[in-house]
Amino acid sequence: MAYFRIADTPRVFRDLDKWFHRRMRQIHWKQWKRYATKRRMLAQLGIPPLSAIRWSNSSKGYWRIAGSAVLQRALPRRYWDRQGLISLHQAWERFRLTV
Repeated sequence: MAYFRIADTPRVFRDLDKWFHRRMRQIHWKQWKRYATKRRMLAQLGIPPLSAIRWSNSSKGYWRIAGSAVLQRALPRRYWDRQGLISLHQAWERFRLTV
């Protein structure tokens, strides 16, 4: 993208952003390791207590949980923006404007 500056693939960058956000949610879920930590963190991120208990006790895999509505609501795109994560699609748009 930065080398050629002619990449005309906005959908690819949007799809990569979606995948990357899901991967970041998976990493967070994996770092929370224990049931109590998962429940506490979900509650801190605004998930209702009953949902937090259900999802923190889930036996589903990390990738599947990362795509769940609960984790998407707990760790939305705004959360990653506040953390300073750069969006590939936004970077692509910025590069396209400077060509």
